Order: sequence, then structure tokens, then C-alpha cells
Amino acid sequence: MLSEAQRLELLRVARESIVRHVNSQTPLTYTHDTPTASGVFVTIKRDGELRGCLGVLEMRSTLIEEVARCARDSATQDPRFAPMTPGELQNMSLDISVLGPLEEIDPLDERAIEIGRHGLVVEQGWRRGLLLPQVPMEWGWTREQFLRQTCRKAKIPEDAWRTGARVYRFDAQVFGDKG
Repeated sequence: MLSEAQRLELLRVARESIVRHVNSQTPLTYTHDTPTASGVFVTIKRDGELRGCLGVLEMRSTLIEEVARCARDSATQDPRFAPMTPGELQNMSLDISVLGPLEEIDPLDERAIEIGRHGLVVEQGWRRGLLLPQVPMEWGWTREQFLRQTCRKAKIPEDAWRTGARVYRFDAQVFGDKG
């Protein structure tokens, strides 16, 4: 678990990375240590609406460096959105999801997924979809809807979780700011 000071530092780094990148300023480098994690996602919302969300399941560097990179990528590389412009920096809020390790589960076991606690990854062949723990809460989904939507995110049949796709759960520490 990250301390309050660590969470605030990661949020500061994410926001600073987005602002510097969108304003075409040189990115900063971060050298201080942060706790280890299995993965991290940075979600950007503007006026309460999703504006970008990207991350990694496998860390390539330190948590703070990955937060900075994922924040920049969420602002400019999410294929669902055009790159952010300087005018969009106002009214921007951030969520950071620090992921624990993946645990393969039997998706038919009703007790294997706790809505609001677990995120999901579904894999079939080379396709993979991930939804963070907060997503089914935001949409009011049931466990089955969560599984179907994660399959949909992977661009595989929505019932693939019943027919052989591999399903993993993970815990995440999710925290954010209001802008």
C-alpha cells in the first residue's frame, strides 16, 4: 500500500508530465525510489468524462517513471481520443491505479470476482482486454456484465470467458485528484 505522501507525489508527477508534454516542454526525469508494483494505469477525465486511459501490466522501469510515461501516453496516445491540447488542461482530473499481481481464476466460480475490489484481464490467443476495478462500479455492472465487457475490450466474443478464454483478476490501489 502506498502512503498518502507517495500517492500525492505520483499524482503530482502524472499531472506535471501531462502539462509539460502537452505544452511541448522537455519531460523531467525522476530518480527517487517508489514502491514496486505489477502494473499501473493513469486515467484522465475532463469535466467528469473519460479523456484518456493507458497503462502497463508489466513494469519496465520504476513506478514513478511508469506513472510519468503512462500519464503522457494517456494524454496523447489513447487511440479513442485526439491528443490533448493546452486548452484541455483545465478541469482535468486524474486517477492512478497501481496494480497488484495477476491471479488466474475460474470465472465460473461466483466467489472469484468481487465487484469494486478486483480488476479483470481476459486473454484468448493474442488478444487481451483489461478493465480496472472501478469500471463496473461506475457503470453499475453485475459480475457477468463485467466479464462480458472485458471480453469485448479484448475484441473476442462476449461469452469467451465461458468457453476457454483465460481470466485473471488483480487488486489495485486507486487514488485520484480533483484537478
